[in-house]
Amino acid sequence: MRTGTEARDPRVPEFMALCFEIPAALNWAAAYVNMPRVIVTGSDQQRDYELRALNTVGRHPDNTLQILDRIVSKEHAQIIRQPNGRFLFRDLGSLNGSFFRGERLADRILEEGDEITLGSTVLKYVDQSSSDSLLQKVTISPSGTETLIRQRLKPPPTSHEFLPEREILDPEVLRRDYEKLRLAHELGRSIGLEVDLDVLLEKIIMKAFELIPADRGVILLMEDGVPQPRIAKTRHGKNEQIVLSTSILNEVVQNKAAVLSSDATMDSRFSSAQSVIMQGIRSTMTVPLLHHDVLLGIMHLDSMIATNAFVEKDLQIFASIASQAAVAIHNSNLARQIEQEAKTRVQFQRLLSPSLVDQVVKGKLKLEKGGALSEVTMLFSDIRGFTSMSESRAPQEIVRLLNEYFELMVDVLFKHEGTLDKFVGDEIVALFGAPVPMPKAELKAVECALDMMRALQEFNRMRLDEGQEEIRVGIGINTGTVVTGAIGSSRALQYTAIGDPVNTASRLCSIAKHGEIILSEATYEKVKYDIAVVPMEPVRLKGKADELRVYNAVGLRSKDWRGEATKPG
Repeated sequence: MRTGTEARDPRVPEFMALCFEIPAALNWAAAYVNMPRVIVTGSDQQRDYELRALNTVGRHPDNTLQILDRIVSKEHAQIIRQPNGRFLFRDLGSLNGSFFRGERLADRILEEGDEITLGSTVLKYVDQSSSDSLLQKVTISPSGTETLIRQRLKPPPTSHEFLPEREILDPEVLRRDYEKLRLAHELGRSIGLEVDLDVLLEKIIMKAFELIPADRGVILLMEDGVPQPRIAKTRHGKNEQIVLSTSILNEVVQNKAAVLSSDATMDSRFSSAQSVIMQGIRSTMTVPLLHHDVLLGIMHLDSMIATNAFVEKDLQIFASIASQAAVAIHNSNLARQIEQEAKTRVQFQRLLSPSLVDQVVKGKLKLEKGGALSEVTMLFSDIRGFTSMSESRAPQEIVRLLNEYFELMVDVLFKHEGTLDKFVGDEIVALFGAPVPMPKAELKAVECALDMMRALQEFNRMRLDEGQEEIRVGIGINTGTVVTGAIGSSRALQYTAIGDPVNTASRLCSIAKHGEIILSEATYEKVKYDIAVVPMEPVRLKGKADELRVYNAVGLRSKDWRGEATKPG
């Protein structure tokens, strides 16, 4: 139907046609701005490349994508744009191969998110030219006074969704329940056990298009209590502006109810958005994604066909889709959480004691890149005469010896809640009081050293019984203010401590003889009422202008690490 303005002014159709041509031209230009790209992640850096029609990959500098990885061939692979616009990855018979999901491949049509591994380098394919660019065109309009013809559908309690067969008296209830089961089956078969959230959301919205006569759809997920657009799709792949109403979104969030909005051109929020009115939006449906009454997000569909394109049945179907989708999204989030926790646990279980690992996994403790000043007690433990021992034994025997020794010492370390900083050859570096403050950290460090000596005594007894040489160890301990934090690259972080007190602890260890636990004066002052010590001659350490007073810890006040009575130092 022509409006009054259009009937009076013959230029209006020309103006409207021009309005539709301008967005088309902008979309054409955007396709080149948002070209598909490859994110290259190596051992030392991460880079981003926009793909050309032909892209060569390899170690040689003449390649489009030069990969500085010694395992990658000089001319390793190609990435070629196909006539349909998709990209083909082709391995050029490289010596060490290209791998996708652990399997060697010759060629593959790349899909969004595909990761191809070349040596220690990963190429991730990202196609921004479609869904990402459309997502950027999703806007949420400010709230305003609206005159919508609305229908709100509050979902029934979960416990009353399906009645026992003998209690169903109304055939309409039976039909409705059957439809819910059919939709759940259809959607369940479509999304299956998909755990990739982006793929899952796309499948959900495309299934909604199959079941409901909608033209465009958006899924928003809750982030810090606010719905944020996560995926946007159109039935015919058009790249166009999608405007969502703040007031409708707020209504869905607050009431957790599905909203059917008829004749959106009556909505005052479009009064200043002529381009949106010209799109011909007539009906919208917005439903909550609820899982056990927890709002995970919102799904939105709209139609550009005609006024009242959606009816209550469509809203009920859409609500059923949303209910099933919420379960799938929850399961996807749970699967990713479990996977992340497993990765985190593996990453830190060799660094921190089990109690600290649990804190990291649960998010109570974060090891972030950077540093902070902390008072920490450092423990250095070193095998005496290890170099000569290594020269007279096979490398395999030395590795086996170190593994057995480290296993024993780290168990003792974690028992006393210490943090393993690193292994340096045969040396163990441990921290007490970092990454979290620890009461009596100095005492725990000395008690740990005493326990290490007791464990080593038993270890040596077994070695001597087997006719092997005993291990001789000296330990140095110092306390001071150092910089602690996760230091390294984005792919390889190591929690450590840096500062002069660390160097002092290392040098105290270097002068400790077998069986000695050398304490600095800073540490001794903290433990002198609990630890029995033997004062030693002052020492001059490398890099220190003055001599330092040091003490040999021999045990607790009651007994030494051998179990023998001690006298206070």
